[in-house]
Formats: sequence, structure tokens, C-alpha cells
Amino acid sequence: MASNAPSRGHRVVVLALDGILPFELGIPQRIFGLARDSEGRRLYEVVTCSIRPPGPVATDADFAVLVANGPEALATADTVVVPASYELGPVHDEGVLTDELAAALAHIRPGTRLVAICTGGYVLAAAGRLDGRPATTHWASAEHFQRLFPKVRVDADVLFVDDGDLLTSAGVAAGIDLCLHIVRRDHGTAVANDVARRTVVPPHRDGGQAQYIHRPVPEPRAATTTAARAWALGRLHEPIQLRDMAEQESMSVRTFTRRFREEAGVSPGQWITQQRVERARHLLESTGSSIDQVARDSGFGTAQSMRQHLQAALGVTPSAYRRTFRSDGIGSDGIGSDGAGADGVRSAVDR
Repeated sequence: MASNAPSRGHRVVVLALDGILPFELGIPQRIFGLARDSEGRRLYEVVTCSIRPPGPVATDADFAVLVANGPEALATADTVVVPASYELGPVHDEGVLTDELAAALAHIRPGTRLVAICTGGYVLAAAGRLDGRPATTHWASAEHFQRLFPKVRVDADVLFVDDGDLLTSAGVAAGIDLCLHIVRRDHGTAVANDVARRTVVPPHRDGGQAQYIHRPVPEPRAATTTAARAWALGRLHEPIQLRDMAEQESMSVRTFTRRFREEAGVSPGQWITQQRVERARHLLESTGSSIDQVARDSGFGTAQSMRQHLQAALGVTPSAYRRTFRSDGIGSDGIGSDGAGADGVRSAVDR
């Protein structure tokens, strides 16, 4: 029988500040708390702490939350998550930490992975942790954030930014995207997809924040690019021409390209490349196909082309990615230790 006891592995500590959004506070517990290995064991231990001794913490709702851990819990973290708060005071207004918050953050050990959801990034920026680093925040706060912290390289167009040991997300629900990304980075696509299915959310959302920014002129509702995207996903292994995608929506190439970027946040070509990268990741993780075959099946054509795109998107080669996320003896060439290829597919398909 599978054990549900937390492993002694990775500990995620969530910092609950006064004025915290209850929705965001629950995201890390839900996403990391559901992650399991193949034997059903928890992959993360998630605890919540405040900057004061254990007790109630005010939220932006009409209730408080009782937090059982003080700031000392931050010293035990492998990953610290800072969700958004509506009561950041001088952190938000002046870009400086309060003495109480600075003392709490001082408990964090060097090398700890730091994660901010939405305007939680103000805390990391005020602490100087984002200086010279890329980051994002809610699109409505991005301009203010950049003025307050000019040393931070703010990208307001993306749902999240992964800069290794520092990760930041856009507003609210983008915290789900970021936490799923972390699970995927730590344990692979199959585990992340299982969490997404059980949470009833998409494993991956296309595009960036641009698709959520309010525009004064309403966009036409009748014509979208949904059918074209579905059509393209069914033939990623084939050459896909922009005019063919436009024809699926009975649009001119120019109109289709504009509408696609408005809806997906990226160009059709960028979107297709993203989907091919994700297809390649899934095939590298879940099949024993050779690198050349994965390149063909994912639409890159050649192993060299796939290698270049994975390096650009993930910072690793296909062989290195497969070694990291496979645990069944399949080598970098797709051949198992017994000399036979593996054709088993994990229960979770890629996004």
C-alpha cells in the first residue's frame, strides 16, 4: 500500500504576510502537496509561517488564518514562496523592508530557492534579491514595480519567469502556472500533469499576460484562432504553413497573425515552436524513441534542430533532459540497459 507520509526531501515554506490573498496562500499547498512519486509518496513537505510568533494573520477577506509557525521556519526551507499581500506598506510604497520583515527574511539560508507570486515579488525586490535579475509581476503593477526597482529586469508580458534559484509569477492564478512549472522542473512532466489533472487546471497555459490586459475597444468575439491551434496540434510532426493555419479560420494571413498574437500572446511561429518543444519533452520522458526519431515526431526534422531549440528553451540538450527525467534505464540514445528500446508510455500525457 502506498504511503502518504511526507518525504524527508524538499521542504517548501510559504510566508504569510498581513493582507495576504487566501487564494494565493493556498496555491503552494495544493500544487506541491499533491505531487507524488510513482509509489504515491509525497515529493514535498509544505508548511506556512508568518513573520511573527504563531498566531492569526489578517487576510484581504473577512477572516484571518491561524499560522502555526513563526519566522524560524524559513531557516528550514529548501524553497520559500512569498504570495501577494495588499498590506505591504513601505515595501510597496518605498521599496524598503520593515525591520520585522527583514529580520524574518534573514532566517533564509544561502542557496534557498525563492519564489514570488504576483506582488510578492515586491518583497524579494526590496530585499535586493532581484537586482540584475529578470522578473515579472501582475501587469497592472509592472510599471510601478519597474520604477521602484530599476535594477530589476521586469518582463510584464509573461506568466512567470524562471531564473534558476529565483522565480516570479504574474497575478494570482499565474501562481498555479509557476508552481506547476516548478514541479515539472523538479520531477518531470508526468508528475506535473498528474497534479494538474487532480487540480482540474491546464498543465500549461499558452501565451503571456497580454491576453488578460483590458483593452478599451472590445475585440470581435465571432472569430478566434482556437480551431487553428487545435488543427496544428494534430500535425506538429508535419510542416505547418502560416497560410494553412489562417485558412482554418477563413482569415487572411495578416488578420490571422494579428488575432493569434492578441489571443495567445505570441506569434504563430513562436507558439508552434513552443508546442514542439513540449512534444519533444514528453517523448523524451515517456518513450524509448531515439533522439532522431523524437526530433521527427515532434516536428523539428533533425536532431540538430531539436537540440538548438531545447537548448534555447530549457538550457539543456535532449540527451541531458532525458537523463534527468527518466528513471527506467533508458539511455540518451533511447536504448535500455538490456539493449532493447522501451515503448511504455506514462499514464500522464504531456501538456
